[in-house]
Formats: sequence, structure tokens, C-alpha cells
Amino acid sequence: MNGRLRSPSRAPVRQSSVRAHNLALVLQTVVNSADRPSRAGIAGATGLTRATVSALVDDLIAGGLLTEHGPAPRSGAGRPATALALSPDGPAGLGLEINVDYLAACVVDLTGAVRHRFMDRSPTLAGLGELAVRARAAAAEDGLALAGAALAVPGLVAPGGLVRVAPNLGWQDVDPIAFLRGTPALADLPITVDNEANLAALGELRAGDGEPTFLYVSGEVGIGAGIVLDGDLYRGGRGWSGEIGHVTVYPDGRPCRCGANGCLEQYAGAAMVAEDPALAAASLGIALAAVVNLLDLDVIVLGGGYAPRFGELSAGIEAELRRRVLTADLAPITLRPATLGPDAAVRGAADAVIRAVQDDPATWLALQAV
Repeated sequence: MNGRLRSPSRAPVRQSSVRAHNLALVLQTVVNSADRPSRAGIAGATGLTRATVSALVDDLIAGGLLTEHGPAPRSGAGRPATALALSPDGPAGLGLEINVDYLAACVVDLTGAVRHRFMDRSPTLAGLGELAVRARAAAAEDGLALAGAALAVPGLVAPGGLVRVAPNLGWQDVDPIAFLRGTPALADLPITVDNEANLAALGELRAGDGEPTFLYVSGEVGIGAGIVLDGDLYRGGRGWSGEIGHVTVYPDGRPCRCGANGCLEQYAGAAMVAEDPALAAASLGIALAAVVNLLDLDVIVLGGGYAPRFGELSAGIEAELRRRVLTADLAPITLRPATLGPDAAVRGAADAVIRAVQDDPATWLALQAV
């Protein structure tokens, strides 16, 4: 080496990239505002010039992402400014869920309001496609354009949407995206697939009590978990974190479909909650205590089928947490039902589509210009 310092390479920033960044900045300011902000308020919050904000807001209004309302809250004298809000008539998200004993679909608009919800008790891919078609038709009747669809699945999902294994569905290396795109009414939509507990946790992150760190546990026939740390979903090295249903609670216990014995799923799945809620609660408490001891979490959210039966389960779970969590006397654990209840996964799926638009409005606007 010749001892000379090398300056870091700096790629030029394209004007389109600056605009995309600023569009997202303006839209996110509206999304995160407690009140409906004015253009001047957005300029003050972002540091952008008023002229720049005004031009970006005009683009967002023209693209159906923002709408103008009455006067914004005033902080002084002068002419009242126009307030801005997310448009309920703009792009919408289609959430889909397939589980062991049901299908679900919902349409959520840009404001987060559920516009349509459908359920079916025939959990097949063909049935899922039919439910999605019904949901899209309902959205069209409201004048809503779908920005995409997201599918919640109780299994391990690889990048690209391939479901590597979903034991309770009997799936191995199933590509639900390819199937859904084979449905003409869905062929033009961007479609993503994720684990149902992950999507439920993300939905709960936005709809819940504002906790940035928590464990979300979804209980159906199978049991999954979503781990949210400092406002971000923790996925693990391969994206497969959260398989709490296969944590061993009784090493010499019942055989599980995964091939092991004594998995939590065999003692706290939906059937066991109905048959022996005390055993289910104790088993959940054992597994949850291990997670808390490992990750130092202080909030646990029970969702899916656990949410409506929270009253039956909470005392038994809390007893095991007090008994087994090392720091229980120093920092009590908050245990609560999911804000979104049993709809958390399908709502979280639709919300994932909406969040993508809110994070990157430039892509949506570009599609509208084609």
C-alpha cells in the first residue's frame, strides 16, 4: 500500500430518488400526525420548503393518497390553513388468510378502515381464490383500486413466497402466489406471502397500545409467534423465527406432527383450549416464560383463537410466568389480548399492503401515470 487515503465512492443522487424520498416524507408526516396537518405544518415538521411541500401534496392528492378537509388546527392568528388527511377513496389493500379450518379476506383502505370482510370454512387454495375474487369485486363496487394482496399462512415462508412447510395444512414447497396469479381477477396484483403470526404482529404494532417491543402469540390449531423488537419484526437468520408451537414443554409428552414429542402445539392448540383450558394455560405459561427469560420481553399479546378466550387463559399463564421468569419480581410482565382480536392476521396482511404504499408513494403514483 502507498499510504494514500482513498476517498469513499459517492454515487450521484438522481432527482427522481430525491422526489421519491420527499413524497414518502410528506405522506408519512400525515400518517404519523395526531391532527390533520396543513402544508405549512408539514413544511415545518420536515424542513422542506413550503413550495416543495405544496407541489408534493398536489401530486399526492392527484394520485388519490391525500385529501383536503376543513381548516387545520390553528396555533396563532391569520388565515386558517387547509387540513390534509389520508384519502379513504385511494388505494386499498387486500388481506388473505388460509388456516386449518377457515379462510378469510378483508379489504382495508388507506386510512386503515376495514371496508369488507369475508370468511369461508373450506380452507383450500381454490376456495381462497374465490374469496379473493369476491373481495376484489366488493372493493371495485366502492371505487377502490387494490394496490396489492398479502396472504397469511401458518407455516415457514421462504423469500419469494414459497411455503416450505406448513404441517397443519399438509403443505410442503407450495407456491400460493403462482396459484393466485392464475386467477384472472388477481393476475395483475402484486402478491406477497408471509407467516400469519408475523403479519398479525405487524398489524398489532400499528393498532395496539403503542408498545415497541412485544411477543405476539397466535393460537389456532397450530401456534405461532411474532417477535417485535423496537418497532421492527424480528425474523431470524432465514426468516423463520417465531415457531413457538414447537417449543418443548413436556419432553416425554405427546407426539407432534413435526416428529418431536411434547410440543406446545399438542397442549395449547385450539382443541386443547376447548377441552382443558387449565392445561393449555399452564403449557402456554411454561413456553412463554422460556421466551421471556431468553429475550427479556415485558409485553405478551394473545391473538388468534386465544383472544376471545383470554379470560379463561390469563390467570393460568400469569401463574406460570410468576413462577418461572427470573425477573418476575423485578419487572412484571404485561399479558393482554390482541387489539385486533382473531382477525389480526388477515388485517395485518391487508395493512402490509397499505404500509408499502405509504412507505413508497412514488411507485403508486408512477403506476397511475401509465
